Order: sequence, then C-alpha cells, then structure tokens
Amino acid sequence: MKRTYSAIVVALAVAPLAAAQQDFSKVQIQKVDVAPGVHMLIGSGGNIGVSSGSDGVLIIDDQYAPLTEKIRAAVAGISTAPIRFVVNTHWHGDHTGGNENMGGAGAIIVAHENVRRRMSKEQVSEFFKRTTPASPKAALPVMTFAADVSFHVNGDELHVFHVDPAHTDGDSVIHWKNANVFHMGDLYFSAGFPFIDLESGGSVDGVIAAAEKVLALANDGSKIIPGHGPLSTKKDLTSYRDMLKTIRSRVAPLVTSGKTLDEVKASRPTKEWDETLGKGFINGDQFTEFVYRSLSKK
Repeated sequence: MKRTYSAIVVALAVAPLAAAQQDFSKVQIQKVDVAPGVHMLIGSGGNIGVSSGSDGVLIIDDQYAPLTEKIRAAVAGISTAPIRFVVNTHWHGDHTGGNENMGGAGAIIVAHENVRRRMSKEQVSEFFKRTTPASPKAALPVMTFAADVSFHVNGDELHVFHVDPAHTDGDSVIHWKNANVFHMGDLYFSAGFPFIDLESGGSVDGVIAAAEKVLALANDGSKIIPGHGPLSTKKDLTSYRDMLKTIRSRVAPLVTSGKTLDEVKASRPTKEWDETLGKGFINGDQFTEFVYRSLSKK
C-alpha cells in the first residue's frame, strides 16, 4: 500500500501541536500486511508495528491519545487478543501519545532509559518553538533498558536494540528475527528528509550509523517499517543511507573551512533530492541546517 507524502507530512507537521489543532475524527487507521503475524498501521503520527499471535499482541509506538480507540479497533481486526506490550521507538509525542491510555488498559510500556528520562521532564524545542511538558506518570515506560531487550512472542524473537544518538538519544530498532522485519522509528523517513532532533541529542552521523547497522542485518527479502512513509525494502534504505552520506560529505568540508550556515545553504547540498524529498515537513534548507549544526558541534 502506498500513501501520498502530503498525508505523511500532515501527520508530522501536527506533532508539535498535538490534539489541540488536529481533527482526529477524520483520521482513518490503515492496515498494511508486512509478514505473517506482522502488520503496520498508518494513521496520524509515527507508523505502528504490530506483532500478533497466540501470545497476544505487542505494538510498536501508539501515535496520539485521541486515536487510541481507533488503533484498538484496527488491532482488533488483526487479533482479538489484548495488547500486552507497547514498545516506544523514542520519546516524541506522535509515537508515545497513546501510552497513558494503553498503559491504563494493562499494557506494559517498554523503551530505552533515555525515553523515560526525557518524558519525565519538560523538553524545549527551538526548532518547533515550543515547550513540551513532562508526561503524566501513567504514560512513562515502566520497563527500560540500556542496550537491548528481546521479546520471545508469537513464534518469533523481537530484538529491540538501542543505537547511538541519532534521531534522538533514545532511539531503538525492533528486529523480528524470523519474520525478517525491522521497525526503525524515526531513524528512517522513507518519503522525505528526516528530522534530526539535535536538542534531544540527535546527530547526522548517528542517523547514518543506524542505517548502516540495519543494512548489515537486512537482506533482499527484508521488510522495513519507517517512522513515517511507506513500507520499505533494503534497497530503499540503501538509497536513504546514500543520500545522507552524500549530503554530509558536501557539508563537512564547508564546516571545516569556516563557512557560515547561509553560505552552506547557498551551495545547495541537497539539490538532487529537493524535488522528491523536500516538499513536505523538512525542506532542503532545514535538513542542511541539521547537518551543519550537527557537524559544527564537533
């Protein structure tokens, strides 16, 4: 199933504003079959991964709180078993907004320890010009890990592993080892330039390294669920990785030579991709700034 990029960027663009300015009554949850017992749900916010089977249901991320009932209904169309676990790929509200509702219904919320740390405190974003208040206690992950954790459910091993600071400092990848599926959260945007949350510890080198790590584990039969955008393949992720590396290689020497941000933007390091990737949430100039600021911190 393909989804237009315009729909994806609407979901992203409202993330900082959450329920206050979006009419969630109009959001429809779409189901994508990924592999036996594995599905992807598309709504508003980050793509949801679903593992279902005789052991119950585990979901990856849960979008926004007003969508919880629609998400539950979509999951019920896959399995009548309860949602036992929710794994958060990182702390952003378009991936964790349903935590309080899911946890209140009995699901165990699991995430990297930095996700709980950031959700527990007020977060300030210069990029979005907003302050995100601390999440209520009921929305916080109750089980955290430093490096990795595995779920042995539904005839598969779901290996959840943390990567070095990339999109944020709390990113995790979920690998269904038998089904040959990966959920990368916002480490991977399949239809646009990625948002690198520098204020949450992100870095362009980390995003590249995360893509490299998944590519080393993947094969031509792998299915890759992105944080935003259509279901993908190893070939798609390779193209994404190559794009990131090319833009970084153009910006890095300009940073080293002392060029200003405006001078670097004027060199148009993203030019080959501006038409295909830069028409939505993050444009070429914004992505150039992420790369410039990330490399300037070194």
